[in-house]
Amino acid sequence: MSLNTDHIRVTHAGSLPRTPELIAANAAKESEGITPGFLELLEGSVVDVVQRQKDLGIDIPNDGEYGHTMSSSVDYGAWWNYSFARLGGLQPTDVDRWAEAGVRRSSPGNVVLTSFPDRRDRQAFNEAYNDPSSGILTHRKSVAQPKITGPLSYTGQDLVASDVRNLKTGLAAAGLSDGFVASLSPGSCARLANEYYKTDEELLYACADAMREEYKAIIDAGLTVQLDDPSLAESWDQINPEPSLEDYLKFIQLRVEATNWALRDLPQDQIRLHVCWGSWHGPHTTDIPLADIIGSVLQVNAGAYSFEAANVRHEHEWRVWEDTKLPEGKVIIPGVVSHATNVVEHPDLVADRIVRFAEIVGRGNVIASTDCGLGGRVHPQIAFAKLEALGEGARRATKRLW
Repeated sequence: MSLNTDHIRVTHAGSLPRTPELIAANAAKESEGITPGFLELLEGSVVDVVQRQKDLGIDIPNDGEYGHTMSSSVDYGAWWNYSFARLGGLQPTDVDRWAEAGVRRSSPGNVVLTSFPDRRDRQAFNEAYNDPSSGILTHRKSVAQPKITGPLSYTGQDLVASDVRNLKTGLAAAGLSDGFVASLSPGSCARLANEYYKTDEELLYACADAMREEYKAIIDAGLTVQLDDPSLAESWDQINPEPSLEDYLKFIQLRVEATNWALRDLPQDQIRLHVCWGSWHGPHTTDIPLADIIGSVLQVNAGAYSFEAANVRHEHEWRVWEDTKLPEGKVIIPGVVSHATNVVEHPDLVADRIVRFAEIVGRGNVIASTDCGLGGRVHPQIAFAKLEALGEGARRATKRLW
């Protein structure tokens, strides 16, 4: 990622709302397969959303993740579920891991992930999580996840080629040159149920070797790849009981090393890492502090680091950068607009947040973004209003910084 020269550049964290037509076409695709009509709709939708991003002030857009199937207008898992159609070695199941009620207990020196419903935040706020009117998981459609039963391989060559082709068509039509495509990290890939690999390390490196093909396809096309890796931060809440920090850092260190194996020999200036604490609208009282993991995050061989910094559980963590040295030539991509609230941020607040980071790490090293993907998390009207506030906030910050 290059440095800013005359203004604060703007991007976002990936997912954007799908149109009703695209959601309906995705549903039809399950029975009809990929038809010429679907491909035409997908390309046109990407062209439209790239232009819309430009109009709202986004310098570094993406395809909205439109090539990643979203099950319905409310979907917290499309960023992960898309990979199931691109990996060999998987067997379908009828298990929805958001609802699977298994209990897995960790012990000192032995960290394992428990089920999603057994997360510590969900246990602490059990009534709220199970109340369909609470707004936490309201109207989420059940989606089953497969399990690993054989050697993992990458089978999504045609699908990632479509992602790349559609984004490049959209960029050309909008007169833009820079764009990114989101891709699943090895650590997040490895959270599938596993019945084949004997150790966590074997599983992680198999995920790394498989997903590397997607990273390389995106980079070879001249685009930036964004590795979506909530596993580095979010896994803390999925370990029950709470582990020691030492044990947790060992747990994520293996994920950092597997990620760097996947990224070997790939240009860092075309790689950005996205870290978040999960996109669901819960209390998040058991999120690990950014300060505890920032050293591990910065070990990933990326040129830019995207992280949540706007929601009320993590906004105070801008101070981490007062004590953390940003490596030379690297860029931070803080979220200055949140996916976790329907309130649309005022552009002056967005500008304040941007300036706060710029005054610490330098105005050239800050790209303004959203906390996480907006698609499937807030209503489309609100999502694009937030992007408008993001673009305007960056313009106001630029006036203050240049």
